[in-house]
Amino acid sequence: MNFTILGGGGAVGTELARELGKESHHLTIVNRNPKKVNKSDELISADILDSVKLDETVRDSGMVFVTVGFEYKTQVWKEKWPLFMSNLINSCRNHQVRIVFVDNMYMYDSKYQSDMTESTPVNPSSEKGKIRAKIARMLIDAVEKGDVKALIARAADFYGPGVTGSYLTQMVLNNLKKGKSPQWVGKLDVIHNFTFTPDIGKALVLLAKKDDSFNQIWHLPTYQGKLTSRDWIKLMMKEMSLEKKISSLPMSLMGLLGIFVPILREIKDIGYQLERDYFFNSSKFNNAFSYLPVTPEEGINDMVRLSL
Repeated sequence: MNFTILGGGGAVGTELARELGKESHHLTIVNRNPKKVNKSDELISADILDSVKLDETVRDSGMVFVTVGFEYKTQVWKEKWPLFMSNLINSCRNHQVRIVFVDNMYMYDSKYQSDMTESTPVNPSSEKGKIRAKIARMLIDAVEKGDVKALIARAADFYGPGVTGSYLTQMVLNNLKKGKSPQWVGKLDVIHNFTFTPDIGKALVLLAKKDDSFNQIWHLPTYQGKLTSRDWIKLMMKEMSLEKKISSLPMSLMGLLGIFVPILREIKDIGYQLERDYFFNSSKFNNAFSYLPVTPEEGINDMVRLSL
C-alpha cells in the first residue's frame, strides 16, 4: 500500500516514518521542506493548504497520516485548521483514501481532566480547544455520512527525542543544559502524564494495520503511572546528574514571560491543564494491542541522551 505522511517534518512524523520504513511500503512525506527518514522515502515539497497540491499528493495514496503541526498560535489555528480539514476530507472522499488523524486532547471538558478517556465529553475551555473540537467534528461527520474512512488518534502532551516545543524541553531540559534551574508553569504537585513520541509512531502503524480500528477514536499509548510535574522534573535532573531548585511560575506572569519564552504566550489559553490533575487514560489501546508504553525513566533517558 502507498502511504502518505502530511506534515512529516516534526517529531511525530519522523517517528512514524521510521516505523513505516521497517516494512515494504511506498512512503511519501509531504511538507514545505521535507527530509528523508528512510532511504526509499519519496519527498514532496508542498503547501498543504493548497487544495490542488493536497489533492495531487493524496490521489495515489491508500492511506494518509496527518501529523500536521501549524504554528502554535490561536489565530493561525483559526485560519488554517478548518481550511485544511475541509480540503483533506474532500480529497480523501474523492479518491477513497483512508485518514489517520493525529489529534490532541484540548477539546475535552476540563472537569474530567483527571481521567480523560475516548468518551470524555467535548466541551472545550480554551480557544485552541474550540478549534480542535471543530475540526474533529468535521472529520467525525464525514465518517458518519460514509464519505471517508478515518480514525482519530489522540495524544497527551508530547515528550521524547526531537521534541522541541514541549514544556519538558523548553523549560526543563534546555535550562538544565545551560546550567540553569528548571522552571515550570502552574502547580508542581498535580498529576501530569506525557505521551512518548516513539510510542506514537509504533501505535499509529498498529492502528493502521487493523481494519476495525477505523471509524473510532483512540488514545495513543501513554504511561499510566500517576507522576506529578515535579516527579518528571526530578527524573530529568537525575538523568543529567544535576540537582537544582525548581522554579514554579504563576499563570499571571505568562504574558510577560512570553517575551522571552515564546511558547508561554500561548500557554495561557490552555493553562488550566497545568493547574489540576491531568491524566490521559490510554487503557483502550493498551488492552486492545497488549501494548506496554515506555516508562518515564526510559523516555527521559532517550530524550536526554539524544539531545546532548
